[in-house]
Amino acid sequence: MEEMEEEPLEGIEDDNHNCGAEGVCVSVCSPAQVCVDDDSSSESDSSGTSATHSSALLLNSAASKFLLNAMTAEDYRTVYWPKLERAIEHLLTQSPLEHISISYEQIYSHVYKCVCQQHSELLYNDLMWKITSHLEQVSSELQASPPEQLIENFNVALTQYTAALHCIVPVFIYMNKFYIETKLNRDLRDDLMKLFSDHVAEKHVSVLLPLLKKAHSMPFQVNPSTMESVVKGLYTLRPDWVPLAPALFSRFIPQIAPPALESQLEYYAAQDQKLQMELFQNGVSRGDQSRKRASEES
Repeated sequence: MEEMEEEPLEGIEDDNHNCGAEGVCVSVCSPAQVCVDDDSSSESDSSGTSATHSSALLLNSAASKFLLNAMTAEDYRTVYWPKLERAIEHLLTQSPLEHISISYEQIYSHVYKCVCQQHSELLYNDLMWKITSHLEQVSSELQASPPEQLIENFNVALTQYTAALHCIVPVFIYMNKFYIETKLNRDLRDDLMKLFSDHVAEKHVSVLLPLLKKAHSMPFQVNPSTMESVVKGLYTLRPDWVPLAPALFSRFIPQIAPPALESQLEYYAAQDQKLQMELFQNGVSRGDQSRKRASEES
């Protein structure tokens, strides 16, 4: 089937459809309502009848256009989904430092049409399949990472995926509003983050957490910002992972550790001294304190 001519986004906003509560877009009038008997106009010369006839013709034209543009399952599979799939692939694989030219207006327009033509379930399942396939590839690449690079590589994967969602979720907003929220009682972003948790993070957390704890005990072995990003990312994905490494998570996530007890103050002081000693041994100096005092006194 030949590809149908695409309309710009501004031209499709409810020109031929009205979206109901179930997210199903229907024509403004049914064909029975807009069918006009050509002889009926000659029976009356009144202006009211003429105006009614003209309005009916316009509605008939709109309904005919809607029927001619009806999207079949074959249209969806051969025309619309391939374009959406390519755009999703670009968004998932582009580096945060590079920009790939993508028409977000066109993606939005395709999603809008698919939802209005009652292909929401197909679209949702295809989107989940596409992203799951991508994440399984990401997980395989992480599996091949040397242990000393796993933290950094995991951070890159999570950062790239999160950046992609900032683009994917908005352009699929129609599907989210009229299908996922209405029929599935879920949210698209939550579903996509769960995919990363299930297909990437959960498969590597048993190796990742010991590496993070080791790196945390040896300051600056891993960039502090990378450590923070990974730990916060794991917490966002699955807060129930905190008991696996409570000390590690409490360093980066506020108010998840139990309140300090007076009986443990000496322990906390000893831990602070230990940390300062480790920093000093790794070449981190507190500075020239005598110079600081001299400056303060002056």
